[in-house]
Amino acid sequence: MKKHIIRVLARLMISGLLGFSLISLAEEGKWTRKADMPIARSVLDSAMVNGKIYVIGGFSGSFLPTVQEYDLKSDTWKDKTDMPTARGWLTVSVTNRKIYAIGGVDNAMMALSTVEEYDPATDKWTTKTIMPTERWTLSSAVVNDKIYVIGGASGGPDLPLAVVEEYDPATDTWSRKADMPTVRFSLSAVAVNGKIYAIGGQVGRVGGPNGGPVLSNVEEYDPATDKWTKKADVPTARAGFDTCVVNGKIYAIGGGDGNVALSSVEEYDPVKDTWTIKSDLPTKRVYLTTDTVNNRIYAIGGLNNGVLPTVEEYDAGFESTTSIEAKGKLATSWGNIKSKQ
Repeated sequence: MKKHIIRVLARLMISGLLGFSLISLAEEGKWTRKADMPIARSVLDSAMVNGKIYVIGGFSGSFLPTVQEYDLKSDTWKDKTDMPTARGWLTVSVTNRKIYAIGGVDNAMMALSTVEEYDPATDKWTTKTIMPTERWTLSSAVVNDKIYVIGGASGGPDLPLAVVEEYDPATDTWSRKADMPTVRFSLSAVAVNGKIYAIGGQVGRVGGPNGGPVLSNVEEYDPATDKWTKKADVPTARAGFDTCVVNGKIYAIGGGDGNVALSSVEEYDPVKDTWTIKSDLPTKRVYLTTDTVNNRIYAIGGLNNGVLPTVEEYDAGFESTTSIEAKGKLATSWGNIKSKQ
């Protein structure tokens, strides 16, 4: 089974979607190296609750159920209760201080509809109602305590989706919403001021011999009206990246542009509908996860010619008064995972 997974991931690499050169275009901001994760992981996801980051699932020789908590104040890691379902390429969102792990792919390379809720206060997992559409390489975001699961791919591997489904944790129910205009996987979705922004991604067949174009598309979803609106493209087309929010601005971090692994960081202002180039991520990588705590961004794990334990902190230069807890995140879908063969 492990050899089968490696072969599938190798096909993704052969599609020509990863390289290792980049010209730095940014001068602002500051990145600092922090304590490595105890287990190197890629295609993971994460969430922040009460000032601590919980890193969930991912790949390190096989798909993992692993949950580890990062304490920013002490710069230390602690093992927590494993997720019931080992998986990667999942999406994670937070509402009401509970973490929801949704979808992904298992060690049989089968797309999942699994939904599991984690309570950091009790360190316990609870199984919830399955998602209507099984999928991996999906993303999600939270508005008004509801989770919107967006895009991805169905099957193992299969074609990308435009499907949007809303999960209400209060009632443990799902409902279908308006499809995203652009069919895609390996996108990143994030919420700002009651709107959701679906950024980048890829089209084509996941794991196909030639992959598919990497996208720069940005589309805004308004849950109040169930409508989508096109916005200014991200300057660097990218997939396998992550997004997070600081001071009302969206940061698109890392990933790949179809030919090279990226260290680029670009900031989007939803009010002005404009993008700005920011300081490069020190370690270029795909399949990473990010979180925001007190206006600082933490880029965690990923892949760069091997699975990484790397954690880097970005100071965006804003005074901190509050923490952001709920955010939508990506699960990526291509690359070269081979360090644990």
